[in-house]
Amino acid sequence: MKLKLTTLLILFIILSNYAQHTFSIVAVDPATGEIGSAGATCIADEHGALDISDIVLGVGAIHTQSYWDPTNQVNAHNRMVAGDSPQEIIDWLIANDNGNNIEFRQYGVVDLNNGNPRSAGYTGDQNYDEKINVNGPTYAIQGNILISQDVVTDMETAFTNTSGSLANRLMAAMQAAKRPGADSRCLNLGVSSESAFLRVASPTDTDASYGNLSLDLNVWVTSTTFEPIDALQDAYNDVLSTSNNELGNIKVDFYPNPTDDSLIIRTKNTMITSYEILNQLGKVIAKQQVYLPKNHLYLGVKGYEKGIYFVTVYNDKNKIATSKIIVK
Repeated sequence: MKLKLTTLLILFIILSNYAQHTFSIVAVDPATGEIGSAGATCIADEHGALDISDIVLGVGAIHTQSYWDPTNQVNAHNRMVAGDSPQEIIDWLIANDNGNNIEFRQYGVVDLNNGNPRSAGYTGDQNYDEKINVNGPTYAIQGNILISQDVVTDMETAFTNTSGSLANRLMAAMQAAKRPGADSRCLNLGVSSESAFLRVASPTDTDASYGNLSLDLNVWVTSTTFEPIDALQDAYNDVLSTSNNELGNIKVDFYPNPTDDSLIIRTKNTMITSYEILNQLGKVIAKQQVYLPKNHLYLGVKGYEKGIYFVTVYNDKNKIATSKIIVK
């Protein structure tokens, strides 16, 4: 009897750890053609939250969460590429679940449909409480193992009542979810989650893999506990503040971007006297004085980990420009 209880406890812990994802949203903007994906979970790992995000460029987005199964995600992706509607994708997944555990799954799907967006959601009966999914014409929001269903309904309220870009609305939805224990497994830590992401694909994007979209942010708990949604907000604010690299009559070019070897920075009408490089969590990973001021720099990034960085150049103490750089 004792062995049986121990085995059940271990199984519960394993299944709880993989009750991924916790709360997330997929959405589209038919006016701009943008496709978005955001979410968070109580898994402190670089891929903890990010794994569920699947954006099919020019078409839509899919989140396959709760007892996440990569085979189901690939199948959902292939159905979207084949032209299935969001509801058809979910119907197919229900009928063809890998492992015959459909009652444990949770899905959110949305597509652009040539300017007439569609969405669909699914929550299996065996998802951990609290569980819920809500849908509108341009979005699908879902959550499980929540402290309350308000996490998802508050996300919906924020998303539908926020103006501006799709990214702004997704960020507002994530902030609306934020509370201690939004993912109930994180309640004792006093945070909403332990990893979070925000991704938006524009119609001009050509690669949907992480780090290659117009907006690609991913944060997770590292050595000290922090609130991932606030860290996501900080990273998003950095992107907003650096979206325009032409300040007055000073023009700065950063290229090639993305890059896997070196980054060239060229300025007009000013000289560069120093620079710094931050990772997407805001940590300074390089800071250098240029002792012979130049109007161009060559920065080697070959040894950098793949991901998003922010490069700022200065003239004396004056910031000239900052740019988001993708190292691939």
